[in-house]
Amino acid sequence: MDIVLLLLKQNIIMFVYLLIGYFLFRKKLVGTQGSADIGRMLLYVVMPVVIIKSYLVEFSVERLEGLAISFVLAALSLLLSILVSRVFFKKECGIERFGVAFSNAGFIGIPLVQMTLGEEAVFYVAAFVALLNILQWTYGVLAITGDKSAVSIKKISTNPIVLSFLASILLFLLPISLPAAVTGVIGTIASMNGPLAMIVLGVYLAQVPLKELFTDKLVYKATAVRLLVIPALTIVLMLVFPEKYNLIKLTVLIAASAPIGSNVAIFAQIYNKDYTQAVKEICTSTLLCIITLPIMIGIANAIL
Repeated sequence: MDIVLLLLKQNIIMFVYLLIGYFLFRKKLVGTQGSADIGRMLLYVVMPVVIIKSYLVEFSVERLEGLAISFVLAALSLLLSILVSRVFFKKECGIERFGVAFSNAGFIGIPLVQMTLGEEAVFYVAAFVALLNILQWTYGVLAITGDKSAVSIKKISTNPIVLSFLASILLFLLPISLPAAVTGVIGTIASMNGPLAMIVLGVYLAQVPLKELFTDKLVYKATAVRLLVIPALTIVLMLVFPEKYNLIKLTVLIAASAPIGSNVAIFAQIYNKDYTQAVKEICTSTLLCIITLPIMIGIANAIL
């Protein structure tokens, strides 16, 4: 029950950040270009630093084993999400296939894991985020465009999240100790992830009439599959793994239970798809996850 209350508290805090972004846009203090700039800062600076920070820990065989298990669990849960998205949405619904398959594990999952399960758990969620980014630039691009030629290996190999994950693994495996000043800067930048990500989502929310969030049946369907169906099936998947991995299982489950990822809107813009539809689904699922995520984690915590 403690983790459920803690998650609920952190969700409320993140909702406050979202409201700040909403009112900043409404008062014309931040525009669409400003939010796009913050988004790039999150992608290219803050998120990579968050991942690096999570691996600045002393090497141990137990942690290495946990890393391997987290990688397997992340891969299985992401493949499950992709399969579910394909079952519920036709090929023509590329936005929904992408959005439902890929949660907002980086911008919402990591801060929630950090605040509820601690720094050690962020060590395990990083594999999920790295795999998610690789799949977004492969299966995700294919789902949105329907064009295999749009998939770029170069974009995967130069993705800042993937590169930071690989660098973090090296830092973990090698006996390298960074100066205190450097780790201090890393910690300060990493702490910006949750607030900035939710402020950007608040700016997204301010651009869509609130009525449209609650009158679109496709938005409801995408939200329900993302927040209820996939987490429920992920819990079933977790039952296969031993109880001793409960921390890792809860970590991956929080990431898998996060709302529709904000990257779907970015990809929709890049490939000239329905950006507005993507934003509606992001915002609706983000608002409703305040309720659904603690419930799902509570169920998992009771039966795992």
